[in-house]
Amino acid sequence: MRLQKFLADAGIASRRKCEELIKEGRVTVNGAAAELGCTVTEDDCVLFDGVRVRPSAQKVVYAFYKPKNVICTSSEKEDRIKVIDYFKDVPERLYTVGRLDYDSEGLIFLTNDGDFAEKLMHPRYMKTKTYRVLCTGEISKRDERTLMNGVILDDGITAPAVVRVTKNGAERSELMISIHEGRNRQVRRMLEALGHKTIRLCRIAIGGVSLGRMKPGEKRLLTEEEIRGFLSDEE
Repeated sequence: MRLQKFLADAGIASRRKCEELIKEGRVTVNGAAAELGCTVTEDDCVLFDGVRVRPSAQKVVYAFYKPKNVICTSSEKEDRIKVIDYFKDVPERLYTVGRLDYDSEGLIFLTNDGDFAEKLMHPRYMKTKTYRVLCTGEISKRDERTLMNGVILDDGITAPAVVRVTKNGAERSELMISIHEGRNRQVRRMLEALGHKTIRLCRIAIGGVSLGRMKPGEKRLLTEEEIRGFLSDEE
């Protein structure tokens, strides 16, 4: 199989990220620097940062409630608390699918299944992400319409969002917002463009999977039905 798929299936990172690792020269095959697109078998000696890579026998997908001030990267150079630190009791080598900002909290997935990660990040399978947001100021009807029609940002206008204001006050307001896109810090930037600073942001659902009663730092395995739902074309 292709080297990047072999690495992804072993839980190193998503296939796209593995391509970057290969280009950076961090992967060797049978003692030689690996080339992007080369093929390998389980009999080949594949090393990542000098450590032997072996395929994972069991494919798993976890839902995790990422606490605030926890990072998604698994880089050993980072000394801040990482999502992967909460999975030290899990035998499989996992990586995050997608990301959630350091100062945000909520639902994120971790897996060792390269095919699942690749499909989940493909635009064809993009699922709605729902956030509960506490922000400064009052959300006006004009703000609601702008969010639902598209907000002009420095990287273009956003796709229409689904918005429901749950609490509205002169100093602070709370709303639920659902989007399909995955731009960097998108929800915060959308509100900032309308003059509102985000105080707290929590992703409560991705597609048909929600946090439910999970608390920060808790995890659970996705069911086969939930995984099949993510790989379908329907929401």
